[in-house]
Amino acid sequence: MKTRDLFVTVCGSLAFLAACTQQPDSYTLTGHIEGLPDGTHVQLVPVSHDISQPLADTVTVNGHFTFTGTADEPRAVLLMVKDAYGSRRLMLENTDIEISGTVTATPIDKTASYNLEALTVSGSPLSARYDSLMSVRQYLDSLYEAKNRQYKDAPREVIEAADQRFFQTVDSLYYATVMSQKESFWAPLLMISFTNYFTEDMKPWYEALADEAKNSHYGQMVKEELYPAGMVGTAVPEFTVKDKDGKEMTLASLREGKKYVLIDFWASWCNPCRKEIPNLKNLYKQYGDKGFQIVSISIDKQKADWEKALKEEQLPWPNFLDDTSIASLYKVKFVPAMYLIDTDGVMVAENLRGEALAKKLAELFQ
Repeated sequence: MKTRDLFVTVCGSLAFLAACTQQPDSYTLTGHIEGLPDGTHVQLVPVSHDISQPLADTVTVNGHFTFTGTADEPRAVLLMVKDAYGSRRLMLENTDIEISGTVTATPIDKTASYNLEALTVSGSPLSARYDSLMSVRQYLDSLYEAKNRQYKDAPREVIEAADQRFFQTVDSLYYATVMSQKESFWAPLLMISFTNYFTEDMKPWYEALADEAKNSHYGQMVKEELYPAGMVGTAVPEFTVKDKDGKEMTLASLREGKKYVLIDFWASWCNPCRKEIPNLKNLYKQYGDKGFQIVSISIDKQKADWEKALKEEQLPWPNFLDDTSIASLYKVKFVPAMYLIDTDGVMVAENLRGEALAKKLAELFQ
């Protein structure tokens, strides 16, 4: 008798144990983490380049917490502490999953940071595989540290050459790892997991994937980002925000009486964002009286960080903290992200900065 026939016979003869042929149809994720104060909010956030809302939120009691649900197909998530830095990647699959360990909180700019990466995940074969595939990042981190030690006192041109070789190695290893999984959803998931955002030279990566990978949930996410429909010429989503005093304002009211409005997504910790501020101030001074408005929306997790940056930068235009997921509504994948709209809320240009933004405004206000 063939092994498969034997399996069918045994299971068939034990009908009252029908579960022997069935996979669980739900998951239970149980956490046992020392170091988290009672009442700490623990969240499951989708792995994505978007700034995503949590899939679930619960609180700890004596370091324990539980999530339950159903995964129609495996989903990559980040276990995070609300309003804190640090995360632990894992796969949600319909099985009993346990996550355990001890964490400590280290303040970073007055925000708690937890060493969640050190937590142990058990009971989830897909999480184990995810860890294995992502281990290339640990190897690259070690290479990066070794490079910095070796060339610490080297001339600038030598350091730049070493940096270039390192990033070539990064691209090569990431590409090889993605291509090793090109037949399944793992490939596009790794593309998302390895990067903060995509560049044009990653389009051939996507094109090399098998149809099954392209048609997967993560394959569609990658396609949407690499080949965006773009919002230029279309009406942008409306939103409502609150200023630091709690006053509500709508996008419609912010563009009232204005010819063009620049919606600027930024963060206090984002160096490119803050380097762009002098240029924005110059453009606001030049065109503010002619109908140009800037609306800055910070994605900072902590209100205090945002308010500190506002005090330092003294921005003369309306500023808001994104506590209603406007960035997600606009599919913001990195900051700075800037969207120039007209008085009707129609997108005129996106992600123009520096000289390119100045040139566009000169064209519009000529």
